[in-house]
Amino acid sequence: MIPFSVLDLAPVPEGSDAGDALRNARSLAQRAEALGFHRYWLAEHHNMVGIASAATAVAAMHVLDGTSTIRVGAGGVMLPNHAPLAIAEQFGTLAALHPGRVDLGLGRAPGSDGVTARAMRRTLTDPDDFPRDVMELQHYFADAQPGQQVRAVPGEGLGVPITILGSSTYGGQLAAALGLPHAFAAHFAPAQMRESIALYRAHFRPSAQLVRPHMMVCLNVTAADTDEEARHLFTSVEQQFIALRLGTPGKLPRPLADRAHEWGPRERMVLQSALSQAIVGSRDTVRRGLEAFVAEHRPDEILVTAMVHDHAARLRSFEIVAEVRDAMAAGASARVAAE
Repeated sequence: MIPFSVLDLAPVPEGSDAGDALRNARSLAQRAEALGFHRYWLAEHHNMVGIASAATAVAAMHVLDGTSTIRVGAGGVMLPNHAPLAIAEQFGTLAALHPGRVDLGLGRAPGSDGVTARAMRRTLTDPDDFPRDVMELQHYFADAQPGQQVRAVPGEGLGVPITILGSSTYGGQLAAALGLPHAFAAHFAPAQMRESIALYRAHFRPSAQLVRPHMMVCLNVTAADTDEEARHLFTSVEQQFIALRLGTPGKLPRPLADRAHEWGPRERMVLQSALSQAIVGSRDTVRRGLEAFVAEHRPDEILVTAMVHDHAARLRSFEIVAEVRDAMAAGASARVAAE
């Protein structure tokens, strides 16, 4: 069975605040654990009133303390914002307190605008430093060497597993060169997904962490008991992406009251570029969409994200995805047995 996992942006819905969003994140992680999802990741974004996971390690600790078996981590930490040693210490602390449950996904983008990025680290680093920073971070998680002057405590010797994130071909190429898992952000930037997957698989070099490629793809999946209800819930995501592209981001909007709403040409262009891989619908519709995606792209793992305004409806969406996952696994087993 392909593992299914959760990417949570800790959305702040209209009418609520960041505290509500973080409590909802913990609630979602607890439900995901009960439903058998493999891992739960939080994403680092800054200066965005609609996302509450800016302090990603702190948010991950909140979730780790409320769960017991599901893997928890960052999907990801935007490494240009931080000194590698600081991230090694933060995630080393998480791993020391919760052995065998902590992941660290790393991104090359700042997760913000240039002004905010400068406020994060004061002096902006060259994006070309990213591979060097990743390898420095790996060094801190390895066993300390004799005479090593700088050590991550906690962190050293814990081997916190690293994944390289990407929304272009760069991440796939770097992950392949370093022998690390690759997670592609098809939930907001699907244009180069196929090329990145192909490059990653073609050029992968085995490493101490990973013997064979592990390709993860993140998808927007909004599920409900009917197609109509799912499409209605998904209008929150559509509004959010349009506002972001127009430079007016805000909290996660309520679904549109007009269920028959039609977007104009400009909005459709924005949505097509960002959400062309989204799967929205009832249980049967979601199953058809996921089965088609798996058959075409053969991911090793699927990360599911769902930005739903109502928390109960969001939990229900993940419940339906878990039902679909189990049905897909049963179907695959039946086909193997028949052969």
